[in-house]
Amino acid sequence: MKISREDVLRVAQLAYLELAPEEVETYRGQLDEILSYIGKLQELDVTGVEPMTQMRPSNTDAPSATGAKAEPELRDDFEVPCDIANAVLAEAPDAAKPFFRVPKVIER
Repeated sequence: MKISREDVLRVAQLAYLELAPEEVETYRGQLDEILSYIGKLQELDVTGVEPMTQMRPSNTDAPSATGAKAEPELRDDFEVPCDIANAVLAEAPDAAKPFFRVPKVIER
C-alpha cells in the first residue's frame, strides 16, 4: 500500500504535529513500510490457530525437578488505599473537586 504525502499531512494535522518538509517524506516512507508489513501479515493462514488469551512465561512448558510442569510464581493482588487526591488538588492553581481545571487545548 502506498501512503501519500497528503495522508501524512492529514495524520500530522490530527495529531497536532508540525512537520518539516523532509520529515513528511521520512514519515511517509516509514508509514508505508508499516502498512506493507501489515499487508504481509494479513496474507497468513491462521485458520485453526487459537487466539491467545493470557501471556505466560515461556518456562511454563519446562518440567520442574519433580517432573511436573513448572507454574509461574504469581503474587496475590491486594487493594492499597490512595488518599492523596485532596492534597494534590489543594496544590493545583485552579481545581474544581474532583477535577483539575486546565486551559482549553483543542481549538479546531
